[in-house]
Amino acid sequence: MKFDDVLSEINGFGKFQVKMFLIQMLSRITLPCHFLLDNFMGAVPPHHCNISTLDDGGIFGNLTPYQQLLVSIPTEQDGTLSSCQMFAKPQYEYLSGNRTEEESFVECQSGWVYDNSDFKSTLVTEWDLVCSRKGMNKATTTIFFIGVMIGAPLFGFLSDRFGRRRLLLVSYLSSLAFAVLSAFSTSYVMFTIMRFFTGMSLSGISIISIALNVEWCSIEHRTFSSVIISLDWTLGNLFLTGIAFFVRDWRMLLVAVSSPLILAIFAWRWLPESARWLLVKKNAEAAHHYIAKCAETNNRSECIATITSKTLLESAEVDTGDKKYTIVDLFRTPNIRKLAICSGIVWYGVAFTYYGISLNITGFGLNPFLTQFVFASIEMPIKIAVYFSLEKIGRKHSQVAVLLSVGVCLFINIFVPKDKWIIRTTVAVLGKSMSEASFTIIFLYTMEFYPTVVRQNGLGYNSFVARLGVSISPLIMLLEDVWQFLPTAIYCAVAVSSGLVASFLPETLNTQLPEFIEDIEKPRNKSTRKMVIQ
Repeated sequence: MKFDDVLSEINGFGKFQVKMFLIQMLSRITLPCHFLLDNFMGAVPPHHCNISTLDDGGIFGNLTPYQQLLVSIPTEQDGTLSSCQMFAKPQYEYLSGNRTEEESFVECQSGWVYDNSDFKSTLVTEWDLVCSRKGMNKATTTIFFIGVMIGAPLFGFLSDRFGRRRLLLVSYLSSLAFAVLSAFSTSYVMFTIMRFFTGMSLSGISIISIALNVEWCSIEHRTFSSVIISLDWTLGNLFLTGIAFFVRDWRMLLVAVSSPLILAIFAWRWLPESARWLLVKKNAEAAHHYIAKCAETNNRSECIATITSKTLLESAEVDTGDKKYTIVDLFRTPNIRKLAICSGIVWYGVAFTYYGISLNITGFGLNPFLTQFVFASIEMPIKIAVYFSLEKIGRKHSQVAVLLSVGVCLFINIFVPKDKWIIRTTVAVLGKSMSEASFTIIFLYTMEFYPTVVRQNGLGYNSFVARLGVSISPLIMLLEDVWQFLPTAIYCAVAVSSGLVASFLPETLNTQLPEFIEDIEKPRNKSTRKMVIQ
């Protein structure tokens, strides 16, 4: 009897699993809040140079505010005020409509004046991250995701060594602590350091929670449960939009979106450990305890009489002794090495394009709150479609299809003028929905093709590669200064390339979760184990 058969006997998707999903939802809704927080926390409001230094105590002080700007700030080709330049001295001839050929421009001398109609304060207004310093604003996002990138393999390794449950608590506590410290940072350097550690800590919640959920679900319910779990991201996205709309100060916003972690810490005591992990570690008694609790909660107590500690140990039939698995084991043998390389490329492409679209909500003609709301709202129906796609055509073909669709949408928007904002937004929303679908699929897909002994290491490695893509993604937007459509063209090329690589991954629809690397290298029972590397 395999462990999946044990789960089926005690109901692989009952009240026990629903309770576990709801508890973890408290922490998981904070993930999109932090991952997409820079859309609001790092928003760049309209701004122009502070012109107070031009006040000569004479004519200038008698002008209206409009006239002061007219003689102090040059205009761009579209008629808007320049954000980064001012006249060296007041151009009073502009008041009569005359212009001189000898205009002298200088960089802003006394800082900037910001339009606070949308945001009370952001990182940009706090530390003047505009003009020559605008790269520092993008850098905060990159540094955050570098933290996520480093945290992924770290928490993957630690949770495979010490268990899912313990490391989840560590993630909860450290994420909350560093988020609060970020909110009360007194300097830009302190803020970026705290955001780095916040990202590292949140990475543990991201990869451990999804693994714990999937490991408690039986084969027939894996697809449905994974789609349900992914709705946490949608709820978190909507939560972020609502909180950001009402909380316009970046410090209070950071505290507000982190607050669900307080409830998650108190609810942690009711989370179970992964019985699969316990069996791999030969801790049959603890595994039997949680299996019995699952059976009792799911009203299958009569089944526990036939499931003993010995039966559970037999379900993990390969003896690995006291071997400690690490990320290196993902590359030791040919089949799992091919899995690791191909899945790493796909994860990179999925994350790179998803955040390339998601972190550019100001480029479609709508205000950021409405764009974020539209992006979040489209996720619910697309995930329902993903469920049927995964069940009907499988994981591999679904992954390939959505990534190629993202590439097509990005390609189309290259040729749509910016004044056609309705068309641009429609295509962007469709592309965003496809990129969200690709993320939903790849998480389930990865959980299914990696063996239990290295599942967290595998997910940690893939998350590391993905966050590498995410770290680079915001910086790609700076290439707009080279060519307006260069960032979009790069996102498009990466989406298409990763979609083609996904075709080399195995199909895992209706297959048992592999427990050991040997299950992938030497499939023993093709009637129940069809996942063969193609």
